[in-house]
Amino acid sequence: MNVLDAWIRAACAELDLVPADVDTVAVLDVARDVAHNVLRPGAPVTAYLMGIAVGRGADPADVAARLTALAVGWAADGQE
Repeated sequence: MNVLDAWIRAACAELDLVPADVDTVAVLDVARDVAHNVLRPGAPVTAYLMGIAVGRGADPADVAARLTALAVGWAADGQE
């Protein structure tokens, strides 16, 4: 187990969540895309927004795909 896995397990235990429900790769991928294509501070905020959307019932894979597409196209759309 690496430090990230240990942190996720500890945070999940603290929040009464199940570590298996955390798609770490998807969250990190979206955070990377936002940080590189939009703005670094946008990465943790976007991860938080992902959590809100998923907590309200949105499909995690759909949320990740939509946010990645938005981030990748951000500069191309003239948004800055």
